[in-house]
Amino acid sequence: MRNLTSFDTIFDRPRDDTIELLKAWAGTTLAFAIMQTGASNLISGAFVLNLVVAAIVAGVGFVLHELAHRIVARGYGAEAHFIANDRWLLLSILISLLGIFIAAPGAVWHRGLLTVRQSGLIALAGPVTNLVLSILFLLLFVPIIVLRPPFFDLWITVCYVGFRFNAWIGLFNMIPAGPFDGAKVLAWDWRVFAVTVAVGIGLTFLLSDSMIFSVLQALVQML
Repeated sequence: MRNLTSFDTIFDRPRDDTIELLKAWAGTTLAFAIMQTGASNLISGAFVLNLVVAAIVAGVGFVLHELAHRIVARGYGAEAHFIANDRWLLLSILISLLGIFIAAPGAVWHRGLLTVRQSGLIALAGPVTNLVLSILFLLLFVPIIVLRPPFFDLWITVCYVGFRFNAWIGLFNMIPAGPFDGAKVLAWDWRVFAVTVAVGIGLTFLLSDSMIFSVLQALVQML
């Protein structure tokens, strides 16, 4: 999330937000799928599977993160647009061939008269969206395991990757420095910052795989 000051040309010649979001979605999905599969296995069924998972998990996680910023910013009367970072998207795809994933799809730029609280809430909207998505993917395990729908293994993978990926993205964006969302949240209210980081740490590091599947197994047996 960026607060526009000297870059008014972005608003003088605004781009189509939908196209920009689609570019970010496609680039992020491709980079994440390549990283998960490995450069030597791109001509395989595993790459197709990882591409589907990445489109649902990585793409949606980033798109909804940015949309949350834009919705809240516009709700406070600010002008806001998402601009894809074309160079970083291309670079992230190239770097993913080395087995490294870099998340830099673009950012929502906004301008307007905003209070510190409003700026903090705009910044908070993105990480909170990812943390909520993480919890939703975790909860989705239960009906998937109980109902065992078609493509069961695919949905289990989507739930697991969706949970881990969104937890990490939510926590990562709360770094309290530079252009990260955490800097604006901390400038507004340290208590909100602390609670959000605590939730992110809990989801990312404290919930181990064995703990998750033990709880899920117990819940399924109770149903």
